[in-house]
Amino acid sequence: MSRQLTKQEIHNLAMNIVGKDLEVKGYEFIAINSQLKRNPQFVCIDRNNTRYFVIVKIAPISEFAIAFDVIWMETFKKHARINDAKVIFAGVGIGSKENKNRFPNFNEEYLLQYEGFQFLDIELN
Repeated sequence: MSRQLTKQEIHNLAMNIVGKDLEVKGYEFIAINSQLKRNPQFVCIDRNNTRYFVIVKIAPISEFAIAFDVIWMETFKKHARINDAKVIFAGVGIGSKENKNRFPNFNEEYLLQYEGFQFLDIELN
């Protein structure tokens, strides 16, 4: 019988998915932070040396897009403005192949809900 993945292992899985997507799209990593509840997970630059803060959010598989907390995000966008960075949000849904409403076990196939990057406007509302 296999064990359940820890929150940190699920977080790392999602970060690997987003990190590979960033690489494929030509972003260069400046810093990576894989600690839970520490943002951003990635600080990277594009080909024009524009700095990006990338936030990865993990959630169970859903029929809807993975969303972020709007009020918290306003605070984070302020942090990005101060640091002359843009914000990318990447929602990752992960579920067990047997039951999409629970996270997968270790060495178990899983379902993935990943719709790519959401570029957030950092200007004041």
